[in-house]
Amino acid sequence: MAEWLRDMSVGEWYRTDGDPFEIVGVDTKAEIVLVQHFDGTLEEYDFDSWLELAARSTPPPEDYSGALDIERDDYTEESDSQAGGGRWNDPLDFLDSR
Repeated sequence: MAEWLRDMSVGEWYRTDGDPFEIVGVDTKAEIVLVQHFDGTLEEYDFDSWLELAARSTPPPEDYSGALDIERDDYTEESDSQAGGGRWNDPLDFLDSR
């Protein structure tokens, strides 16, 4: 097995000149590296193309919303008491309210 392949694993982030991307799969038999770009698009590279890409390791982005296709307002943190007015305190109350 090639040295560069041993150092690579699923979940690691890389960058070329553009946005970062994450390795989401490596198939050693088919010699394919599957990556997911920050915007959520998937792309696969054969091993030769991966080497030509000359991607370098990078830390993961702090904001993962690019791949999730959601706006920041969609995932603001609220406590259950703020979001539901405490309706989750008793599951039977929730069922009776329908």
